[in-house]
Amino acid sequence: MRVESNVNLSERTTLRLGGPAKNLVTVESETELATVAAEARAKGEELFVLGGGSNLVIADAGANEPMVTLGLSQVTFEATERAVRVRVQAGHDWDALVEKTIAEGLSGLECLSGIPGSVGATPIQNVGAYGQEVADTIVSVRVFDQVTETFAIVPRAECEFAYRHSRFRNQRRIVVTEVEFELRQEPTSRSIRYAELAKALGIAQGDVAPLRRVRDTVIALRRGKGMVWDKADPESTSAGSFFTNPLVTEDVALRVDAIAGRPVPRFPSDKGRVKLPAAWLVEAAGFEKGFALGKGASISKKHALALVNRGGTTADLLELARAIQRGVEQRFGVRLEPEPIFVGCAL
Repeated sequence: MRVESNVNLSERTTLRLGGPAKNLVTVESETELATVAAEARAKGEELFVLGGGSNLVIADAGANEPMVTLGLSQVTFEATERAVRVRVQAGHDWDALVEKTIAEGLSGLECLSGIPGSVGATPIQNVGAYGQEVADTIVSVRVFDQVTETFAIVPRAECEFAYRHSRFRNQRRIVVTEVEFELRQEPTSRSIRYAELAKALGIAQGDVAPLRRVRDTVIALRRGKGMVWDKADPESTSAGSFFTNPLVTEDVALRVDAIAGRPVPRFPSDKGRVKLPAAWLVEAAGFEKGFALGKGASISKKHALALVNRGGTTADLLELARAIQRGVEQRFGVRLEPEPIFVGCAL
């Protein structure tokens, strides 16, 4: 266990924003996690788990709550008759895991290449990209309950996975400590459902491609949008997509069509709803790539959903996000919901 004081949290996030943490504890085992959580609970506090910091907006004043980072990063593979079970501790780097599964010839995570952050964060918001979600391959999630101070295995069916959502999101009581995936031992990808990726691969939508080729193509696409964290690329100093794609009824989608004066791109979803592309709504509402209110933050020059820190403050970023949110709602009557997690601040 390692304890650090007055940690500069801006150095722990891809946005490079946020004030200090009073204390940051790195735990190396579940036992240490339980001990730290019990100490916090005795003071009437709950731990906040700091992962890769890629989906996080921290207040300029920093964080007063006790913060912990998980040093648990073991990976184990177990072959079954049907597939390969991969158990991964929460502190393991996500993209390193994807690379490892591809090196092992395992399909199921290839379209999720290039996403920054830790494994433990992925089930919390059901991370997804290019037609894949972690919910597609998750078998179970091992969690620690800070209130009951117990560990439990939550099977996939009880995780309440939905678009960028799970039962673990928007609460701090439950800490993810391990995720189990079921992957196929095969050299080609799952069916490529995302049109942009299929086009880049030169295949028909629904076809498959070699795992390595899919990974390299996904990373190239993400890099072109500033969605691969790179110190040399100022457009990557963001939290990734800041808003989720809104799920609306067909009636709402038709109303947006009428306001826009042309058909809006849409994708089928569940419960009779359709998914509208948030990036399209943002640009159609007048917020083009590179848009800024001041010098502190702007929309990325590469992607309309990424809000980039230009050497400003969290307050600058939130001011820009609120302006975009208001503008889209005023123009189309659709409210964009933020994707990142907020600490000490809110949209």
